Amino acid sequence: MDVLWWVGAALLFIVVEVVSVNLVLVMFAGGALAAALANALGAPVGVQFVTFAVVSGLLLFALRPWLLRRLRGRMPLVETNAAAQVGRVATVVADVGPAGGRIKLTGEVWSARTARDGLAFPVGAEVRVVRLDGATAIVDGSVPPMHLAPPAEPGFPEHKENA
Repeated sequence: MDVLWWVGAALLFIVVEVVSVNLVLVMFAGGALAAALANALGAPVGVQFVTFAVVSGLLLFALRPWLLRRLRGRMPLVETNAAAQVGRVATVVADVGPAGGRIKLTGEVWSARTARDGLAFPVGAEVRVVRLDGATAIVDGSVPPMHLAPPAEPGFPEHKENA
């Protein structure tokens, strides 16, 4: 095998890693670069593949967990899609109880049920989504009132007068 083949494979792994950001394919890229070095040193093809596998495995199991901890420590994990709905406030549109019901959550109607037996929420009640069970929102408790500042009068910017 040629050194360029291994370098090309490493570049391909890196390009695909940029899209996925799972820190898996970049470890394979490291293994491919190690195999390219083995090729440049004159190692036979079998040794190159073993080098690729061993270095990739070491990077996956030794370096990747450390990198993930550092990355998550620097950037908070932002939930997306359905997981982002947990913790949001919803309005009951069809009575919700342990057997089911419907809520309006971020403009969409979801099937819902209560988190605990014995709870029930009437139409119009505000509830909080505590978790998701497939496509069903699990809700609990009424939402405490939020303490908001009174809105400013429209058209009048707020300013302090000099005394």
